[in-house]
Amino acid sequence: MSDGLTVLLIEDDAAHAEIARRNLSPYGLRELVHADDGQAALDLLFGGGLVPDLILLDLRLPRVDGFEVLRRVKAEAALRHVPVIVLTTSSAEADVCSAYKGGASSYLVKPVDFERFVAMMRAFGAFWLDHNRMPH
Repeated sequence: MSDGLTVLLIEDDAAHAEIARRNLSPYGLRELVHADDGQAALDLLFGGGLVPDLILLDLRLPRVDGFEVLRRVKAEAALRHVPVIVLTTSSAEADVCSAYKGGASSYLVKPVDFERFVAMMRAFGAFWLDHNRMPH
């Protein structure tokens, strides 16, 4: 189990956010903070003092897109160490390359099929929140 990690989920689709919340909660999260657009995420990170243990980031966001959020997180010394996992519907090679070039730790494409998406979130939770170890 994780040691009570705080995860920032940056996701504008309420249904996708709920799938993530339900399938990550069994892993003993300290907190799952949800921002529904890029600007809200930046406000939490830069104005609200949030330093999560892990960020799940959609790319196609209102107000400020995910690439800009990623750029700002990786440019900030206090946040640079935080793993950023891109969780998006885009499978475009240019997006994958841009995300990794920008410092993403992983790139996951959300399946259209509900059951496959649930299975992916469970596998993600098992790996990142149960098996993986991160410094605190």
